[in-house]
Amino acid sequence: MSVLVPLAPDPDAPLARRNPVAKLAAAGLVTVGLLLTLDPVTPAVLLVIEAIAFPFSGVRPGVLLRRSWPLLLGIAGVCVANVVAIDSGEVLLDLGPIEVTTDGVTAAISVALRLLAITLPGIVVLAATDPMDMADALVQRWRVPARFAYGALAALRLLPLLSADWHMIARARRARGLDAGRSPVARLRAFTGQVFTVLVAAIRRGVRLAAAMEARGFGATGVERTVARPQPMRGGDWLLIAGTAAAVLLATAVSVAVGSWRMPFA
Repeated sequence: MSVLVPLAPDPDAPLARRNPVAKLAAAGLVTVGLLLTLDPVTPAVLLVIEAIAFPFSGVRPGVLLRRSWPLLLGIAGVCVANVVAIDSGEVLLDLGPIEVTTDGVTAAISVALRLLAITLPGIVVLAATDPMDMADALVQRWRVPARFAYGALAALRLLPLLSADWHMIARARRARGLDAGRSPVARLRAFTGQVFTVLVAAIRRGVRLAAAMEARGFGATGVERTVARPQPMRGGDWLLIAGTAAAVLLATAVSVAVGSWRMPFA
C-alpha cells in the first residue's frame, strides 16, 4: 500500500511551478496523439522526449520506479498476452504449445511503448502538482464545480490514510494471533478480510467527510466563491502546452516519414 503515499517532488522544479491545468492539457495532448496511431515509432519518439524532460519534473527516478511497479507489472502482463496470443492478427485458440510469432512481438512492443508514453506524463503531472493547487486551478480556469473539485481533493488527501489503515490493521491482526502462516489459502482469506476492513473504514471516513463538507457549504448552488489562491496562466504555462504539441507533431512526422504511422481501425 506504499504506492498510495505521495511522491513528494521538489517544489522548486520547473514543471512543479507550472499551472496544473497547463500540465493536464499537456498530458492530454500526448494521450490524443498516441490514440490516433497504432505504430511503435510515435510512442518511442515521445518516450525519448519524455525521458529528456523528466529531470525538470523534480521527481526522483528511483522513487518513481518503486511507486509505479503495479503499472509496470500490468504493462508486462499485456505484453505477454500479445506475444503468446497473436498470430497474423488472430487469437490462438488451440491449447497446444505456446507459439511466439513476429506479429505478436511487434504488437507487444507497440502496446508497451504506447502505454508507457501515455501513463508516464500522467504520473509525473500528478506527482509534480500539489492537490490543493490542482483543485484551485480546475475551479478557476476550467470552471469545474467546487463540490466536485474539492471533493476529489479531499479523496486524494485521504489516500495516505488508506496506507496507514492497511498497516495498522495488519499489525492488529498479528497481535490477535490471526497470522495466516504459510498456507496460500489462509493468506488469500486474510488478504480478502483485510481489504474488506480497509474498505469499511474508508466508507465511514468518507461519509463523515461528506457531512463536514456539506456543513461548510460546498454543496451550495448559485453562490459566487471568492479566490484565496489565484492560479493564473503565465507565459511558461502556454510554452509548456505549445512545446508538448510540437513534440507530438514531431513524433507523428517521424512516424509518417519512416512509413509506420497508421490510424486505428484503418
